[in-house]
Amino acid sequence: MATGDSSIVASRYAKDAVLLPTVSDEARYSSERITDYFDSFLLKQPQGEILEGEITMGTNWAQDAGIYEFTMGIDGSQVMGRYSFVYVLEDGEWKISHHHSSVMPEAVLPTPITKQEVRDLFQLWNGALATGDSKTVAARYSKNAVLLPTVSDLPRTNNDLIVDYFDGFLQKQPQGEILSGDIIIGTNWAQDAGVYEFTMGIDGSKVKGRYSYVYVFEDGEWKISHHHSSVMPEAYLAAGPAVPAHAAELEDEVVVA
Repeated sequence: MATGDSSIVASRYAKDAVLLPTVSDEARYSSERITDYFDSFLLKQPQGEILEGEITMGTNWAQDAGIYEFTMGIDGSQVMGRYSFVYVLEDGEWKISHHHSSVMPEAVLPTPITKQEVRDLFQLWNGALATGDSKTVAARYSKNAVLLPTVSDLPRTNNDLIVDYFDGFLQKQPQGEILSGDIIIGTNWAQDAGVYEFTMGIDGSKVKGRYSYVYVFEDGEWKISHHHSSVMPEAYLAAGPAVPAHAAELEDEVVVA
């Protein structure tokens, strides 16, 4: 891990190894998926120390299980966890066949997110808008998120489509403010729905809309799983005739939050 190279870390695992990481729901059954996990973990510059453990040995295999602690070089923080390593002798080298890492459960008995913390998640998203980088905004959404934007018929059901939407929207330099909303909290999820307003830095114009956010706890972070944004309907209903069918052709020329 000290090399900072995820492929070198992955090479310590056997050909058919299984990694059950601490902060990912996904079991990693291949070198590619193990490398993917360490791509993120190594950004924290971790170094580990075994605090206590028990070792069992057999013919061409060994097991080490106990408690370890990581110090993160990026900020000096320390994280304690439980570990199980099963090692096998493969092609003349000892490799990790099975690695199960888990948080210390007594220290993380679920503490529900508060309503203020849910509302603060909007500010994280709003702060991402302020960067002007559509990829930074898209990173606030979960892996299987759905974005239903205000003026696009196309549901944005993957990261690339979400990035594509914000490529256009961020050109207006938007900043949002929640005017009113209600929050519901569940186990590892929360919902915030109400009315928000955007001020466009490019010209100072303001746009009001309705919003629904569903947040989920994914890989140790709160992310947006569902985001539905729609226009305020009463103004459109009072405007007269319905929008003609060909108006959809103009959609790509109009970008609203």
